[in-house]
Amino acid sequence: MDNQVQPLTPPKRHFWRDLFILVILGLAVHLLVPQIATLEHSWSVVKDLTWWAVALAIICQVLSYIGSGYMLHAIVNINQQRLSVFRGSLMIMASASIGLVAGGWVGGAAATYEWVHHDDRQGNAAALAGTLPALLDNAILVMVALIGTLYLLVVHELNGAQLIEFGIVLAVLGLAAVGVIIALHSPEPATRLIVWLAGRWAALRRKPYDPQNIITAVNQFVLAWHSLRNGHWLRPVLGAIANIGFDMLTLYFLFIAAGNNVNLGILFAGYGLPFILGKIAFMLPGGVGVIEGSMVALYTSLQVPNAVSVVVILGYRLFSFWLPALVGFAAAAYLSGKLPWTKAEQA
Repeated sequence: MDNQVQPLTPPKRHFWRDLFILVILGLAVHLLVPQIATLEHSWSVVKDLTWWAVALAIICQVLSYIGSGYMLHAIVNINQQRLSVFRGSLMIMASASIGLVAGGWVGGAAATYEWVHHDDRQGNAAALAGTLPALLDNAILVMVALIGTLYLLVVHELNGAQLIEFGIVLAVLGLAAVGVIIALHSPEPATRLIVWLAGRWAALRRKPYDPQNIITAVNQFVLAWHSLRNGHWLRPVLGAIANIGFDMLTLYFLFIAAGNNVNLGILFAGYGLPFILGKIAFMLPGGVGVIEGSMVALYTSLQVPNAVSVVVILGYRLFSFWLPALVGFAAAAYLSGKLPWTKAEQA
């Protein structure tokens, strides 16, 4: 009998999981350790906060989610379906929370589709609801990022490394815009190209994939675009502008609360670019770490005191991301009928 003890070999998936955790921890250390020296100054900023401005920041964040709910309400209304602004806001928060733990924006979009499809058996309104909100929000973010980049170029606040970094980001956005135009004008060739690229990417990762999902996604995108014709785009776009605009006002009023009245150029520069970087860093749910670190770095480079930047950005992410994420999980349970009183209502 062979009594030799065979060495334990951890599954490969555990290796990649542990590597990912180490990368996240390394990123957190890289971002947070330089801020330790400013914690004492940051605490003094917290003690001197103007609380009426903090209250306005919270109100603006609530209005931001109402704006996103109005956007979803307007999108569903395109197909003559009904969805209240309040329920739409709950869906936006819930889908964002689901995206944190299951598939990013794709998982969140799928959840929104299911909730709307519950009332829309044909699926047209559900397809738009799952596709358009992210597209409209990202379009507004791109415009904000472009305005911020132009401001940085005008005031000569971009060093060589930052110029290269933001140049790469803008190049990626430009390629994405070209891809969108091609997909709209020639959906069939674009679909074949995307399916081929997805197949190569899946092969490199040794993961299975279903081409039908790609075809469905492109068809839904084209459907979403065509649905905005004849003036139907106005109300959803207004909702997206309200969502992003009030979110920026949340950040602005927190700067006011910290005693630093930033101008609009600085506000745009420090807001749009970090969110675009967070979108590109899709492996990090919600852009965690990337958004906070790049916001602090940008605002500090624009002559905002480091202690003020740290307090404002952490407070902003608390109000706009972490607290809504907690509410979103409860909203997801409510929308899915998993809470006791929702089950009673459905009975």
